[in-house]
Amino acid sequence: MSLAGCLYYHGTHESRSTPLFAWDAANVAHVERHGLGPAEVQEALLDPARRGADAYRAGDERRRAYLCAAPSGRVLFVVLTRRAGRLRVVTARDATDREKRRYGRTN
Repeated sequence: MSLAGCLYYHGTHESRSTPLFAWDAANVAHVERHGLGPAEVQEALLDPARRGADAYRAGDERRRAYLCAAPSGRVLFVVLTRRAGRLRVVTARDATDREKRRYGRTN
């Protein structure tokens, strides 16, 4: 699942770049409960030093987990899936201390 060239997608806003992130009220509200917004999550996922690994499957859907840093320096743990050709953030939160060490930052 490549993240290069990904841009924000919400509702009916379309962009010429693909793949796009797919956001709706449910996943926006979910990441907001963790003190994040879609833009910060997307910027972190474009981190060239991000680390990704297969996370789990939900039915036929493959989920990948990423440790990545936002431009603010905040290290995040993000789980995504691909639906209908778009990247959907399943969850995103601040990385734990152990995850930060794995990423390579102790912040």
